[in-house]
Amino acid sequence: MPDYNPLPCSQTPKSLDASNALQSLQIIIQARMTSTRLPEKVMMKMANKPMLEWLIERLAPLKQHIIVATTNDGSEAPIVALCQKLGVGYFQGSTDDVLGRYYFAAKAHGATKETAVIRITSDCPLVDVKLVQQSVNEFNTGQYDMVSLGPHSGYPRGLDACIFGFELLEKTHLIATSAADREHVTLGMGKVQTINNRVLYAEQDLTHFRLTLDEADDFKAIERVFQLMNYQTDFDYPALEKVLLAHPEIAEINRHVEQKNA
Repeated sequence: MPDYNPLPCSQTPKSLDASNALQSLQIIIQARMTSTRLPEKVMMKMANKPMLEWLIERLAPLKQHIIVATTNDGSEAPIVALCQKLGVGYFQGSTDDVLGRYYFAAKAHGATKETAVIRITSDCPLVDVKLVQQSVNEFNTGQYDMVSLGPHSGYPRGLDACIFGFELLEKTHLIATSAADREHVTLGMGKVQTINNRVLYAEQDLTHFRLTLDEADDFKAIERVFQLMNYQTDFDYPALEKVLLAHPEIAEINRHVEQKNA
């Protein structure tokens, strides 16, 4: 188990309003068909819907802010078709330079220095919209350069989200040169400036549950969760937490899968 030191954090975030800050929000979901460990994973179907669609449905209250940042290598047609079908924004960019893909996706969809950008990956169909909303509310206080949930936050792996300003994204895009910094988007941000990062912590450590899709057994674990939720998409984190605590065997399905290091 990782070190875990939770800070006080409300499980029920404030509702978002139609403020100017919200209107300049972009949720950029990176998605490609060429994953090395599990090719075409974002289009794997569960109950006749691809994983990417499940994620978009989980984010339905913020759908107007979604941009799917996919590739331009010729493999992305199914992703583009899904975006068109669902009526969400998309952008086609570099396969390997994900940082550049994020930057140009944000810019193509009208990002300005006032825009807040949320990074989400398409292999995390259980991302919780209320936690995303809470991240936005925290970021909009103006106290932080970045607000995130992720490894060591106590949440299961697969609920990861990170919000930062477009200006920070642009600075990092212009300066970052290493392959790792170009691939992982936020990795090089701390090299551009000192980052005041607010991490949202869960009240209970459930990081031993892996709910992100990298291998076939990850799919089995994720599918089991949705089965227990009757294939609904509007459940919140407390409901998910309750199911995971009632079914600890879910963690055993894919415990052997190793997370790829940055």
